[in-house]
Amino acid sequence: MVTRDDLESFLIRMELDYEEVDPGMFLIRGQDHGLPVVVHYAEDLLLIRMKVMDLPEDGGNLELFRTLLELNATDVVHGAYGIENGELVLSDYLGLETLDFPELQASMESIQLAAASHMERIRTLAGLDAVGSTAGAED
Repeated sequence: MVTRDDLESFLIRMELDYEEVDPGMFLIRGQDHGLPVVVHYAEDLLLIRMKVMDLPEDGGNLELFRTLLELNATDVVHGAYGIENGELVLSDYLGLETLDFPELQASMESIQLAAASHMERIRTLAGLDAVGSTAGAED
């Protein structure tokens, strides 16, 4: 079983910039201006969560949600897209009983890669441009 200290040693080994914001909850700053990731060490599970973006006030559209489900089925190796409190998130749950360094590293990299490679498409479908303003607005 992976302990909290084991988890922290994994984060150090991955050379991640992190801080423990609450006991067992680590905020990992995104690499290369990527989005931050929260890693929460719970009783039997490790939760990895990345907020991708706030959803539009209208909640989105059928094409956006269909695309997210298709990406879950075809492109997201670890974890899945989901919606929580009006936010689009990528999350993964890993069992602590059998967790090892390569599994954690693969999950973290998969989530970061998915967010980076899908962001433009998702924002376009949500009616947002690449910097977060409404589509069609001029800079």
